[in-house]
Amino acid sequence: MKVVTFAATSSRNSINKQLVSYAASLLDSAESEILDINDFELPLFSVDREVELSQPELAKLFLQKLRDADAIIISFAEHNSSYSAAYKNLFDWCSRIETKVFQGKPMVMLATSPGGRGGQTVLAAALESAPRFGGEVKASLSVPSFNSNFDTDVGELTNEELKAKLNAAVKSLLA
Repeated sequence: MKVVTFAATSSRNSINKQLVSYAASLLDSAESEILDINDFELPLFSVDREVELSQPELAKLFLQKLRDADAIIISFAEHNSSYSAAYKNLFDWCSRIETKVFQGKPMVMLATSPGGRGGQTVLAAALESAPRFGGEVKASLSVPSFNSNFDTDVGELTNEELKAKLNAAVKSLLA
């Protein structure tokens, strides 16, 4: 099984990247590829830019990465109660090429933040829209208070309840 994972943020030191990397490590029997959406940076989407650029190669490459996967794990950063601009822009370009961006793949959707809500607002938006874009969400988890619940030196959750929930969520991809 091949799993593509990424943090839906352009932050190089993202706590969501740490979380999604840890989640991928829980799938012992799977091959995982951790994408960095900075490698797929595109001009700000607009209809005018689409006429000018058509279908950018980086958007096609991102879609191909998703196509080649058996499953997807995403951890969403929350920016002002919504998606990060970097993720939204990449998603907009991709959806113009292939409306079903997630291509029927089973998915786990995560979010975390330093605060007590753990990115719940952006996660709710992602969960609500995923089926319209071809995502088959198997499980989701919001991890609140990241800095209190994750050991960055070891690279894993320290909160046993959250650890068990995350383990169950990623294992749902194997069902």
